[in-house]
Amino acid sequence: MITLEDLQQAITQRIDTYNQTDFPIAKRETQTCTLLDSQNHILAQDIASPLTIPRQDVSAMDGYGIAAGSDLSKDATIEIIGESQAGTPFSGSLQAGQGVRIFTGAVVPSDCNTVIMQENTNFAVIKNTIDKSQPYLITLSELATVDSNIRKQGEEINLNEVVLTVGKRLNPADISLLANLGIDKVNVYKPLVVGLLATGDELVALGEPLTHLAQIYNSNTPTLKSMLSDLPITIRDYGIIPDSLEQTTSAVTKAMHECDVLISTAGVSVGDYDFLTLVIEQLGKINHYKVAMKPGKPFVFGELNRGVDKPVLYFGLPGNPLSTVVGTLQLVMPALWRLSGVRAYNLPMALTVQATLKEDIKKSVGRKDFQRGILSQDSKGNFEVVGFAKQQSHRIKYLSQANCMIVLAQETGNVAAGEMVQVQPFPWS
Repeated sequence: MITLEDLQQAITQRIDTYNQTDFPIAKRETQTCTLLDSQNHILAQDIASPLTIPRQDVSAMDGYGIAAGSDLSKDATIEIIGESQAGTPFSGSLQAGQGVRIFTGAVVPSDCNTVIMQENTNFAVIKNTIDKSQPYLITLSELATVDSNIRKQGEEINLNEVVLTVGKRLNPADISLLANLGIDKVNVYKPLVVGLLATGDELVALGEPLTHLAQIYNSNTPTLKSMLSDLPITIRDYGIIPDSLEQTTSAVTKAMHECDVLISTAGVSVGDYDFLTLVIEQLGKINHYKVAMKPGKPFVFGELNRGVDKPVLYFGLPGNPLSTVVGTLQLVMPALWRLSGVRAYNLPMALTVQATLKEDIKKSVGRKDFQRGILSQDSKGNFEVVGFAKQQSHRIKYLSQANCMIVLAQETGNVAAGEMVQVQPFPWS
């Protein structure tokens, strides 16, 4: 068995080759989407700013813009002859010793070279007696300095400055940035097509009745669709494939001609009716089979390449629900993000924290173990975690109740309460 870390590295290396040679990112199709629909898509072009930000010198505070040449010392008096509001700038001219009432975000008049906060004037004393239609006097209660509290034109973004580059995974902060620049459409890579299929005579699709006790509902396909919903991919559901070599071959052949990636659940073990590994070997090759991970040991990473213009990467997940979730989090989702063209610096990272174990955990040496747990914080903000007593991969209730996975190294055995352990909160927690 390959270790989880070695398998992750092997998948990364294969994907890097795939992105450069088999299906080069630079040659992939692109599409234009609206800014509001662009989240989690991968940018296919550099974006240069059509504006300077700020567009003009603006005030960083509510206060007073003071004309160049004025006395800025404590107790100096300034004549206020107008005001500059956000969206309504002051249109007159100023002389030394004069100023304007100004508000945060408002344009600083060209005659001004500093803004003093209203708190550093006698504003609090005179505010209820001010007649804004007439000039009035303020007194500085603190020394003012030139250029204070002014956001200079272009100090954040220059005209034509590249603000986002190819390969950026667009997030809400990027959408905020682009909206501030007035950009309402972006060019992104066309989503990869990812095929999903489930195998097993016992499986029944949601919405259909269970007609005998040997049947169970297909939960893995809905689970995968939910987990992969944020990725920039198009999912094709190939349904439930019976335990038949002929039908398995037919379904995989169809998928490999229509998809960039194929993900299956169940059918990758060594049972008499597990045909997927045989079909993958007939239509391509298996790069790695079995990983030293619990749950999820019978994981297959391969590719389909018979009669197609580019390899279709294949991920075969076990049938147990928890195995599907763990394998998807640890192996499939990181691979799909990389395949989509995300630059390495922008790949989503699995959050990991150290927590104190509240109860003993049982574990056998030999595989990296992911146990369901509940992560919390004590009154001082320290993380602590407790695992569930029953950790079998078929137990679906505890997966719903958990908010994290307790990650135990391959060489680790039983762990006692009070020890520190590594914890990965679920992304949805």
